[in-house]
Amino acid sequence: MDNDPAHIIEARSMSARQWLAVGLTVVLNALDGFDVLSSAFAGPGIKQEWNLGPDGLGAILAMELIGMGVGSLLLGGAADRFGRRPTILACLALMVAGMLLAAAAASASPTMLSVWRVVTGLGIGGMLAAINAVAFEFSSQRQRSFSMAMMVIGYPLGAFFGGLVASVLLQHYGWRSVFLLGGGFTLVCIPLVIAFIPESPTWLARARPARALERINRTLGSFGHPAIDALPDHPVAERRGSVMELFSPANRRATLTLSLGYATHAFTFYYILKMAPAIISDPQFAGQSFTRAQGASVLAFANLGGAIGGGVFGWFMYRFGVKRATMSALFLSVLLVIGFGVGQTTLTGWTLAVATVGLFTNAAIVGFYAMFALAYPTQLKATGTGFALAIGRGGAALSPILAGVLFAEKLSLPVVSAIMAIGSLLALILITTLPADKRRGA
Repeated sequence: MDNDPAHIIEARSMSARQWLAVGLTVVLNALDGFDVLSSAFAGPGIKQEWNLGPDGLGAILAMELIGMGVGSLLLGGAADRFGRRPTILACLALMVAGMLLAAAAASASPTMLSVWRVVTGLGIGGMLAAINAVAFEFSSQRQRSFSMAMMVIGYPLGAFFGGLVASVLLQHYGWRSVFLLGGGFTLVCIPLVIAFIPESPTWLARARPARALERINRTLGSFGHPAIDALPDHPVAERRGSVMELFSPANRRATLTLSLGYATHAFTFYYILKMAPAIISDPQFAGQSFTRAQGASVLAFANLGGAIGGGVFGWFMYRFGVKRATMSALFLSVLLVIGFGVGQTTLTGWTLAVATVGLFTNAAIVGFYAMFALAYPTQLKATGTGFALAIGRGGAALSPILAGVLFAEKLSLPVVSAIMAIGSLLALILITTLPADKRRGA
């Protein structure tokens, strides 16, 4: 009898209960997408109220990204040490506090707003690492590429629908309402996680907390899978991972390549996500002055493109493998970000431009998340993902700061965009050094 729950889950068809858990990771990632971009939606209003220059706004937009980097490293490791479920709940609590207190403190000063954006970022960073592990470990081998793609596209979906709502709120209630909306939605998700995401049987089998066998069988039963009669025999060294193991001979190459590759692509990716509303609605950036609500709506459609691209990309990963599919997405990202810099004269033109960029830049993000999950064993899955995300947030945080400085130095939109596209080009070069994974769907 196979006593490894990971093998049982991989080999059997996914039940409705498994799809529900994976679906909830999509919702949680959607929260992350909206919460991260809430400052971008509110950015033009923040800039106007406090009379900030492009560099000052860029610094505020980077704050949650800095928090995400720290949260990915510290709380991503917590998901391997203490479990996926408690880590997700702790991260949700941080996100609720950060969003609501940002709205309450927003009238005080840019400094206080920045502090609470860092707190929000801490929760988001840990959440991303934990739900990546959940989506992987709750999926069958056959459906894993699709499940991972669906989880990742939650991010742009949340930003898309949140952006549509934010564009309405900005017309009637001001930019603080955006933070209140994100905090309220995040609060609602806490009972949903308690009800529908059990602890991962794969994690329980490796970590072996109290009543591990009972908890594994209860979850397997809810999935419609057979129970196991004993815990699988895993070496003690495999039961708990550490950050240092990421740099062991077996993991060093993947850790360095994926972390640096994700960081450089995030540098390009967040240029569009963080700066697009300000570029479109502030003459100081691109010489045009669409309304702040119009800027938010354009960013929403950038994320709709990202969601479509991420969903379709799941099939490409299954058909062509993760590496080749990701390299193709990175190549097109470079070309389209440069094309974004050409600029548009109509709102429709801007919408199509950013939606197309979002389609391919987010497809590459899906590829990176799939590679994170494939690269590491269970005891290192969230730690490895968290570490890569932490390094990646460095590139993400640098993106709006550098873009703001470049615009403050009076560089034109085409020049700034060409500079910012270099990140995806470097990521493409790094990914070419990885060996292809020959497994189906990988």
